[in-house]
Amino acid sequence: MINLIPSENYVSKDVLTALGSIFDNKYAEGYPHKRYYGGNPFTDELEILCQNRARKAFGLSEKLWHVNVQPHSGSPANLAVYLGLVPLGGKIMGMTLTAGGHLTHGQKVSITGKAWQQIPYGVDPKTEQLDYKALKNLANKEKPNLIVAGFTAYPSMIDFKKFKEIADSCGAFLMVDMSHFAGLVAGGVYNSPFKYADVVTTTTHKTLRGPRSAIIFSRKDKKVGDKEISVLIDKAIFPGLQGGPHMGQIAAVAVALKEASTPAFKKYARQIVKNSKALAKELARLGWRIVSGGTESNLLLVDTWMSGNGLPGKDAEAKLEKAGIIVNKNTIPGETRSPFDPSGIRLGPPAETTRGKKEKDMIKIARKIDTILRSK
Repeated sequence: MINLIPSENYVSKDVLTALGSIFDNKYAEGYPHKRYYGGNPFTDELEILCQNRARKAFGLSEKLWHVNVQPHSGSPANLAVYLGLVPLGGKIMGMTLTAGGHLTHGQKVSITGKAWQQIPYGVDPKTEQLDYKALKNLANKEKPNLIVAGFTAYPSMIDFKKFKEIADSCGAFLMVDMSHFAGLVAGGVYNSPFKYADVVTTTTHKTLRGPRSAIIFSRKDKKVGDKEISVLIDKAIFPGLQGGPHMGQIAAVAVALKEASTPAFKKYARQIVKNSKALAKELARLGWRIVSGGTESNLLLVDTWMSGNGLPGKDAEAKLEKAGIIVNKNTIPGETRSPFDPSGIRLGPPAETTRGKKEKDMIKIARKIDTILRSK
């Protein structure tokens, strides 16, 4: 199989060993040195180590950034931020699903869209990229409590400075969900959000190449009233949403973060972007419409409906899987079809880059995709 799902990867044996370690046996409700159970000196040491490695991987100071490594996955991490910082019924400004947003950015089918009101934004219909002027106008009109930047199916680079200016103009918190491109940020090949964001969330199992888990970074100098936002977010995770942390999972995250701080990982991150661009370029040469004209990240979107003579994304996914290539069907900007049977597919090379593939391999894969999808 060729794995082109951009949100999947292959962890190292060391990560797997830590994930299945004896730490999985220990209950550690609470936070380091403030546990509800006895016998936690080593879990305290482990969790603090993981927090420090997270700061090191992204070049952050302990003085300015608090780190919570307890979220079980990305969805509760995002939910905890809203629970801590946004009054129930308040406004969250997030991208629509069809433009590339995530369910937890305030979509109605998610608890984040039931407990809070989403102020949806999309992309420019012509360029299929963010229109920052339009975003600012919307934010100043709606006055959201929090703005979410960072997406699940947006291939272009994000201008976090402009997002910060927009958030400041309407008095909103800026939260960046860097789940897809966290490894690229750690590798120095994607804009870092930390200079501008108030809160940064990320999963650890995509380009960061760790176990299925999540991290929340929050600035210590930001407050709601007289309380630091980091304190409010910590309380939202525990006891607000979760019980005891999964310490085996945190051990595995700590291993992955150490790996992400090495020169080899930076080389890996650079290769992801090279491979993404090579895959997009060759598919475009073969006649497939690439949403927004290309990619600057770990993923790309292909409009199979328009460039494949009415081929739905669902059928494209099935044809490719039958031939041994795994992708996922995906909505595209301006989507006119159902999310269950959309107009495109999403694909990306992080997993195959881990397996050693380079640009020349991406060209071969693109040609194979073309042959499969155009076959009767």
